[in-house]
Amino acid sequence: MTRRGILDRRSVLKGGAAGLCGISAVGIMRPAYGQTNVNMQLSWLHSVQFAGSYIAQDRGWWDEAGLSVSLQQGGPNAPVEPPVVSGTALVGISAADYTASAVEEGAPFKILAVAMQKNPFVIASLPDNPVNAPGDLVGKRIGMALANTPVLQALCTLNDVDIDAITIVPTQYSAAPLVNGEVDCLLCWETDLPVAMAVRGIDSVTMLLADHGYAVHSQTYIATEDSLANRRDELVALLGGEVRGWDAYRGDTDAAARLTVERFPDAGLDLETQRLQAARQVPLMFSELTDEFGFGWWTDAAVEENIETLALLGRDVSPDLWDRSILEEVHGG
Repeated sequence: MTRRGILDRRSVLKGGAAGLCGISAVGIMRPAYGQTNVNMQLSWLHSVQFAGSYIAQDRGWWDEAGLSVSLQQGGPNAPVEPPVVSGTALVGISAADYTASAVEEGAPFKILAVAMQKNPFVIASLPDNPVNAPGDLVGKRIGMALANTPVLQALCTLNDVDIDAITIVPTQYSAAPLVNGEVDCLLCWETDLPVAMAVRGIDSVTMLLADHGYAVHSQTYIATEDSLANRRDELVALLGGEVRGWDAYRGDTDAAARLTVERFPDAGLDLETQRLQAARQVPLMFSELTDEFGFGWWTDAAVEENIETLALLGRDVSPDLWDRSILEEVHGG
């Protein structure tokens, strides 16, 4: 999703209700003597989208590894790439398309781990007029940001669908046009507009683009080549904590949602929205592959699929954009 296309996700992820308090969190971690201070730049505003990191910090797993980690909030005025390039942040949370764009401009990035095994983009529709496959889009009105037209075009190309047979309706990032019958479907993320509808008791049908050939790794961990060469121990410790945090998240997503809301009481986060989002993230982040090899893993075949999709988005990348060496060390080879 383009940066402009995700700006309105802020209000969606907060939900319509006032923020609710959940379980209490452990107090702010203070760095112990001899610990190394590092920053990790998040890709967006604080929410359960990053709850695995909150768990790692809350349970002191980075402290145990000799790191004092500060999680830097992202947002429309806090892009991921600059602090990672400058060395202010050791690691950033990004996506393969953003990273590919930055590398084309000379940034020395490598993708170290892939949190979302499946891209979160979906076509959301209502049960009485569902979109279950790309071919169902023919003759439909789809609400979306015009900046995301390349995403729709890539999906159509991958599935031999004529994009000209689909009516694109420019909309704000809201479920209202679909609910009000102004469009037949929406291009959005699995974890936001469908959740917003579910909180209101409205059922929806979601078609995951990743299930139809759209392969773009999302919520990826990036670092510079210099950090890979000179700060490997810190990278291993940081990603090691992430692995433990996300594995714990998977074990109890409701607790992860409560921790997130408790940790950021001024963010206006709605507990039910965070709880539903947390549950919907699980099948995007975990699979038989991660069960076998561990959180964040990817295959060479997945890289080739990403390269194909990124080419349709106008990004020319090579397999060496992905570097699994840190993850291999985290998972014991």
